[in-house]
This record gives sequence, C-alpha cells and structure tokens, in this order.
Amino acid sequence: MRDAFRKVAQLVAEGAGSPAMFLVGLGIVVAWVCTGPAFHYSDTWQLVINTCSSVVTFLMVFLIQNTQNRNARVVQLKLDELIRALHSARTELVQMEDLSDKELDGLRNEFQELKERAADGPEGEKTPGADASPDTPANPRKQF
Repeated sequence: MRDAFRKVAQLVAEGAGSPAMFLVGLGIVVAWVCTGPAFHYSDTWQLVINTCSSVVTFLMVFLIQNTQNRNARVVQLKLDELIRALHSARTELVQMEDLSDKELDGLRNEFQELKERAADGPEGEKTPGADASPDTPANPRKQF
C-alpha cells in the first residue's frame, strides 16, 4: 500500500503542478462564477466552491507533503554520498539532519568563522586547515 500511495502521490503532485491543471482549475472557477446569476448567488452556490476547494486542499496537503518528504530524503542521501566520497570532507556531517538545534548552530558558527577568515586573508590564500589531512584533529573523520 505504501508503494502505491507513493506512486499516486508523485503522479498527483506532478500533475497538480502542471500548466494544464492550472487551466483546469481556472476553468472550474470561471464556470462557477458564470453560474452565479443562474443560482442568484445563493448560499448553496457559494458553499459548492468552498466545499470543493476545502476538500481538494485537504487531500493535496497530504499528497504534496509525502512527495516533498521523499524528495528531501533523496536530496539528503545524495548530499551524504558526496560528503562520504570526498576524501577531505568531514564524514561526521553525513546525516547531520539528526543533530540537535544546538549542534547545528555550532556548525553554522564554525562555517561563518571560516567564511570570515577566508574574507580577511589575502587573495589566493587558502583558509587555514583547508589542506589538512583527514586524520588531523582539525578535520576528524569517522569511518562507516
């Protein structure tokens, strides 16, 4: 069932984001507006569009969220593979999405300091530690 839902969610998300589906939605709204005079702009006439849009929105939230979660996992796995494949990269950053907010803030501060040091140094000068070996404490490396 999970695989079937994934396939349906992917198809619906792709279809919903297409120009053709936008035109279909626009056509429905235009048709609804054109029927207003025939129904004397009644409460029922308004309820039809409100109910339809609420139901579609409610269902689309789940489908699109499923698709976005899957895409985020795929991108994260690709980034993890790139980090793992680079000899000089710190492999402890693989799966950093599991870190706490405090740990992520620490990494952000570290990268900000590296950026500032690179900006302060003369042109062409490497950032300190940029060519350190993966075994040095400045560049710890965890093995899988």
